Amino acid sequence: MISLPLGPLMIDIAGTELTGLDRIRLAHPLVGGVILFTRNYASVEQLTQLCAEIHGLRTPSLPIAVDHEGGRVQRFRAGFTRLPAMRRLGELWHSGPAAALDAARGTGYVLATELRACGVDLSFTPVLDLDYGGSSVIGDRAFHRDPTIVAELAGALIAGLRQAGMGACGKHFPGHGYVVADSHVAIPVDERSLASMADDLLPYRRLVLDGVMPAHVIYPQVDSRPAGFSPLWLKMLRDEFKFDGVIFSDDLSMEGASFAGGMVERATAARQAGCDMLLVCNVAEAVGELLERWQPAPDPVRAHRIEQLIPKLPALSWTTLQASDAYQNGLRHIATTETT
Repeated sequence: MISLPLGPLMIDIAGTELTGLDRIRLAHPLVGGVILFTRNYASVEQLTQLCAEIHGLRTPSLPIAVDHEGGRVQRFRAGFTRLPAMRRLGELWHSGPAAALDAARGTGYVLATELRACGVDLSFTPVLDLDYGGSSVIGDRAFHRDPTIVAELAGALIAGLRQAGMGACGKHFPGHGYVVADSHVAIPVDERSLASMADDLLPYRRLVLDGVMPAHVIYPQVDSRPAGFSPLWLKMLRDEFKFDGVIFSDDLSMEGASFAGGMVERATAARQAGCDMLLVCNVAEAVGELLERWQPAPDPVRAHRIEQLIPKLPALSWTTLQASDAYQNGLRHIATTETT
């Protein structure tokens, strides 16, 4: 095991076990984390072994993350509890806010305990975008249109995550729900003024988050650059919103990041704008190019922020979970989202 500060890149791996190339790349000083996808999952046992091997490569260990929100964005399914889409929690709110909050808290706890039992440190959740009804990429991933309800439900889900020892990463700052275009395949533009975005920003003002992921969306009345490449937006997040956690770029391989040029230019622009950790996913050549050509200056402050994402609370095993009252209560609360 090598001792190495955590670098600014979060990269993916090819399959269900580490290859020789994976091990070489994960030992590179620019790497500071790993993001997993469905292709990296075969079973609970396999995932647990994979995470243990990744954690054993370096000290401090590389944080392992995944997009595991619930609904259609849940990377691991067989062997895991099927989590509700966040819109379902918003619908439940109208039947009774108390039941919806219990379901949100239970969802967060079950989500986090199951991932942590396998060695996964962070899920990129909750989605704080508002459900304006026109965005196919956000859609039922959003809790609600009402920002106060979003903040309440997201706060309950975060409480569940933290009860299990996992941090929370809000996305997609300052709001991706209003635009129709999908930033995976286009560069969305939101023409609203900053004042008219007050609803979108309210959850970020009210919630205490460990991470924030900016949107690959341009808000031209604020800045000509997408939020994740905008020093204006990210300075606002730090100064006005008093956020002191990790700012993650969204995936630099997405079309919404092409604004900045090639991969090295994208990484440089996102880093200079204020992103602490840069995601590069599903394009192995792009990772290789960055590890070979990109030469950012070391930043101990940012490395320390990333290290804070590593859970401090010991994880419960799958066997212990089955006998846990908190876990069983969480499952019961999740079940209410399917029956009401």
